[in-house]
Amino acid sequence: MTRSIPNPDFADDKLKEYVSLLISANSWKETLDKFARQIRSELIYDNLVIYQTDFESRSLEVAYAKSTGRGKSAEADASWGESLANRVIQEQETISEEPAPSNKKDRLSQSYLLGIPINPVSHLPGVLVLIRFGGPIYSPKEKDLAEWTAELASTILRRKILNEIMAKIDEIQTVSQLQSDFINTISHELRSPLGFIKGYASTLLRTDTNWDRDTQNDFLEIIERETNNLNDLINDLLDSSRLQSGQMKFDFSYVRVDSLIRDEVNRIHLTHPDLKVELNFKPDIPAIEGDSRKLAQVFDNLLSNVVKYAPQALLTISMREKDDQLQVEFSDKGPGIPEVYIPRIFTRFFRVPEQSMNAHGSGLGLYICKQIIDKHNGTIEVSSSETGTTFLISLPYALSGKSVAAEEAIV
Repeated sequence: MTRSIPNPDFADDKLKEYVSLLISANSWKETLDKFARQIRSELIYDNLVIYQTDFESRSLEVAYAKSTGRGKSAEADASWGESLANRVIQEQETISEEPAPSNKKDRLSQSYLLGIPINPVSHLPGVLVLIRFGGPIYSPKEKDLAEWTAELASTILRRKILNEIMAKIDEIQTVSQLQSDFINTISHELRSPLGFIKGYASTLLRTDTNWDRDTQNDFLEIIERETNNLNDLINDLLDSSRLQSGQMKFDFSYVRVDSLIRDEVNRIHLTHPDLKVELNFKPDIPAIEGDSRKLAQVFDNLLSNVVKYAPQALLTISMREKDDQLQVEFSDKGPGIPEVYIPRIFTRFFRVPEQSMNAHGSGLGLYICKQIIDKHNGTIEVSSSETGTTFLISLPYALSGKSVAAEEAIV
């Protein structure tokens, strides 16, 4: 039930100010700040607190607090009316509290409280609490005015709650879209290699045709390639799940990153001999403390991305020391990533739409890379333009210092 304006004289000179405040484009927090300042000229208080039932936890929490006058000099010690707020929630009526008689002269120990129920949204009740230190008690006229201002506070809070609901809806829609995209992607990625494997295996098993040796080898190479793609996809799914749940184990030891990268480059050249890679390593780079297998997985993923999305481009891998960090840079001269997608590039299941049509993948590789680098207390960043893409990895040295002998390093 909406309360009427308590004082006709008040309506003529103040109502327009409050209406203007309620319809302003300010955020709910800015609106409440102005609201708190305005009502103090009509209803003197030292502390103002708005308690609101949380949208998710359903517990009573402070949504807004304002300390002025005598309360401002001792915000940490001053009363904030939490027990009164709980009473108001239970009884759903305006309640005032006065301090017990005392000989103490400290005003902060003499709290006069007034709690008014507010209901900005159904099933999410709240309380407006006004606190005066040292009195006086709230008069009936002031209680009427406080109840009217509580209606205004409820209207302002409604904006906050609606914003939270809309944000939650957007989050749910985003997750739902990611899940939908993931299902579509995984369905395609599973069907594609399985289709090849089944098709060529069935062809080889035909009894009405004799295939020559070279054709058989070609078919078997296709089956092997698609089996590897399927295996990579399953491994990515398992790794992503383990990383997200915190169940992936890391085995840290001293690692020579330059040797690790050379091994990965040599390995990928076995299957993609045309890939152009230039190594630009500073000499005598110390070892770092890390998990060699997991770091190899990161470098392998970055190399594989070049094979997928920039197969003809030159890839330059640089390594240097900077500010007690080992920096590794993968920079290619490929077509680049549109700027609009850069903020999402390490997101789970995300794939650049323009690129996903021409290459297989689950959208998990770069997500896994970032999680692995994070576990090494490092960072991975990406920058891109029409002339190429650069991934910059920064890894801290071993906690015991950088002076690690080469023979101690394990790859």
